[in-house]
Amino acid sequence: MKTIVCLLVAGLFLSVNASYASDAGDVDRLLKRALRDFDPLPEKMPGSENDTAERIALGKKLFFDKRLSINDTQSCASCHRLEDGFAGVDNLPTSPGARGELGTRNSPTVLNAGWQSSQFWDGRADDLVEQAKGPILNPVEMGMPDEKTVENKIQAIAEYQAAFTVAFPDSKPAVTYQNIAEAIAAFERTLRTPSRFDDFLNGDKTALTQAEQQGLKTFIKLDCRQCHDGVLLGGEAFEYLGKKRPYENQSDQGVYEVSKDDDDRMMFKVAPLRNVALTAPYFHDGKIATLADAVRAMAWLQMKKKLTDQQVDEVVSFLKSLTDKSREK
Repeated sequence: MKTIVCLLVAGLFLSVNASYASDAGDVDRLLKRALRDFDPLPEKMPGSENDTAERIALGKKLFFDKRLSINDTQSCASCHRLEDGFAGVDNLPTSPGARGELGTRNSPTVLNAGWQSSQFWDGRADDLVEQAKGPILNPVEMGMPDEKTVENKIQAIAEYQAAFTVAFPDSKPAVTYQNIAEAIAAFERTLRTPSRFDDFLNGDKTALTQAEQQGLKTFIKLDCRQCHDGVLLGGEAFEYLGKKRPYENQSDQGVYEVSKDDDDRMMFKVAPLRNVALTAPYFHDGKIATLADAVRAMAWLQMKKKLTDQQVDEVVSFLKSLTDKSREK
C-alpha cells in the first residue's frame, strides 16, 4: 500500500514539475519572440543630452501656463492632461481651443512622444521642438497671432525673465520663440512611462499575467506587430487607414492635407500603443469609443480580418500591460 501511495505522489510531483517546465519554456519562447519586434523603453529620449534641470523646470511651467494663449484660457496641458492619472490626453474626440472652437483631430498623447519619428497625425513636425511651436500659433488651438507677440507677452512676465536667463545663458535675448519651444520639449522629454511590458522585455518573466501573455501571443499571431512594433509599438511609420476596407469617415485625408500628393490620401501616422488603454477615444477623428472597438476595427480595416470576441479580449488584455506602472489602477 505504501509503495502504491509513494508511486502516486511521485507521479503527481513529476507531472506538476513537467507542467511547470513546459510553462517556463513557453514564457522563454514568448520572450525571445517578442524581442524580435519590440524594444524596452530606453532611459533617455532623443535630444535630452542637452536638457538641464533649469530648462526642464521652465518647460514644465510653460506647459501648464494658460498665458501662452490669446485669452489666457488655454495651455498645452488643457488638451494634454497629466494630472489625476490622465495619460497626456483629454479623452475627448477632438479638443476645444482657446475660443471654444473644436479642433478637427484627436489630441495624441505627449507621453513618450519624443521616440516617435515625427509629430502630429500627419507627421508635419520633425520633433518635439517643432511640434511645440504649432499649437500656440494655431488659430483654433491657442490662437496667438505670431511669434513676436508670444515673445513680448512672456518677456513682460517678471518670473519668466530670470528663468529664461538661467535656462538659456548663452542666448541674447533669452526669451525667444525658439527657446520657448526648446524648454517645453525639454519637459516633454521627461514624460517617460515604463510599463510591466518593459519589465517582461527586460527579462522579468513574471511581469505579465497568463492572460496578458496569451494576448501578446495573439497580437503577434494576428500580425498586429507588422505596424505596431519597436519601442512605442507604433509611432514610427505611416499607413493608409483602410488598407483592406475603406474607413467610413473620409473627410480628413491625412498626410494629403499637407502634401497635396494624391498618393498620400488617407495616410496617417501609426499610433503608438503605450498607455493606449487610457487614451480613448481612438483614431485620428476620435470616433472609436472603446479599445475593444479599436482592435476590432483595425483588424477589419487593415487586414480584412473579423476577430472573435475571444481574440479581441486577448489583445486588449495585452494592451493593458503597456500602461505606465504609476497610472495602473
